[in-house]
Amino acid sequence: MDNSRLSIAVVGSGYVGLVAAACFAEIGHQVTCIDNDDAKVATLQAGGVPIHEDYLPRLLAKHRNHQIQFTTDLGSAAREAQLIFVAVGTPQGKTGNADLSYVDAVASEIARSIRQYTVIVEKSTVPVYTNEWIRRVIARNGVAAELFDVASNPEFLREGTAVVDFLHADRIVVGADSEQALALLRKVYEPLTSGEYYKAADAVRGPRSATSPTPILETSTKAAELIKHASNAFLAMKISFINAVANICEAVGADIEQVAQGMGSDSRIGPRFLNAGIGYGGSCFPKDVAAFRYVAEQVGLDFNLLGEVEKINLDQRVRFFQKIRSALWTFRGKRIGVLGLAFKGGTDDIRESPALEIIQLLMHEGCRIAAYDPAAMERTAEVIPADDNMQYVHDPYEAARDADALLILTDWEEFRDLDLGRLHDMLRYPIIIDGRNIYDPARMAKHGYTYLSVGRPATIHPRETLSELKIS
Repeated sequence: MDNSRLSIAVVGSGYVGLVAAACFAEIGHQVTCIDNDDAKVATLQAGGVPIHEDYLPRLLAKHRNHQIQFTTDLGSAAREAQLIFVAVGTPQGKTGNADLSYVDAVASEIARSIRQYTVIVEKSTVPVYTNEWIRRVIARNGVAAELFDVASNPEFLREGTAVVDFLHADRIVVGADSEQALALLRKVYEPLTSGEYYKAADAVRGPRSATSPTPILETSTKAAELIKHASNAFLAMKISFINAVANICEAVGADIEQVAQGMGSDSRIGPRFLNAGIGYGGSCFPKDVAAFRYVAEQVGLDFNLLGEVEKINLDQRVRFFQKIRSALWTFRGKRIGVLGLAFKGGTDDIRESPALEIIQLLMHEGCRIAAYDPAAMERTAEVIPADDNMQYVHDPYEAARDADALLILTDWEEFRDLDLGRLHDMLRYPIIIDGRNIYDPARMAKHGYTYLSVGRPATIHPRETLSELKIS
């Protein structure tokens, strides 16, 4: 075997695990991806791709049955692996803490399989001290201390751009408390940190290059665990902060886009995550903010700031719902077109999606929904089945057909390029309520729309008035 090629096991084939497994194979390692879901493993073995993610089908097709294998047999994979990356779910518990039962179960099974020195690497988002608990679990199962180390290697992947984020990361964080573990982790990422990977003709392109490779940050395991939670909590705070500012803008008649541009131009703040809208969702921010707050409580600290972040985020959905009411007056019997179901553009993930909550509120009020999403309709139909009041349609224009209003709930790029004239003709009334601020209000006015967005003055159709719409 090539001395630079390591034998890696990745436990879990969700967004993090599957992307990590594909990318480890892409940079030259021998990878086994393990999942306890027989159907999912069969799909992956047969060439299927169970999640919507740019570049992932290409990498899996390139490396399947060569440098990446899929199995349900954790024991066999663990016995052969030099490093085992644990990327299983850590759902939010009832008190806000992360449920680590899956991590515990995997650690116990790994312990029964270790026959040589192995590094167990936390890839899931876990609270500080998790590495110590994993160490205890493995030791309790009779594994000698010299046969294993536990390290932390948090992911910083955005759904929809996860492959590029992995291969062209802002930074790679590895937390380890032994030089032996650290040396193996350096070797895992050496194709990226040395810049060697970017020289390949078929490398996935992105911001990194051979002359500007990915930097690596080496820390303690505790620091690495905290970096992940602190980073996600801070980004969630930026989103909630700009949404709170957007609400002030609406009250005084200012434009949040101008305010955000002025703030984001400051190098100390930066423009990213300063997009006002209906709030964050997904599998990471909601549970990570709650888990980080719980960690603070457990060590005797009151992290009230995070409670406000959560409150603003939930209130933003209610405010948007009231904005819809202000435009329509009554709901019962109204047909509402909806563009976007995923929690963000570029993914089919609907976990904690603000769009679903808003749709369910509208249906509870007696609305009929016609919804379109480029990737997330099948997953949404499992949660909100199609019936007389919930219809899934094949394109955005069909969602708008005879609708009393059209809602923009997810920031898919393709929604920005819609033919606004055609859309106007499809709607019963030219009303668009935009929860992602994807359109320019002046352009919407030229096309004759009543256009409501977040943190910006409303554009009112000539036949409407502000008092009739009761815009607040």
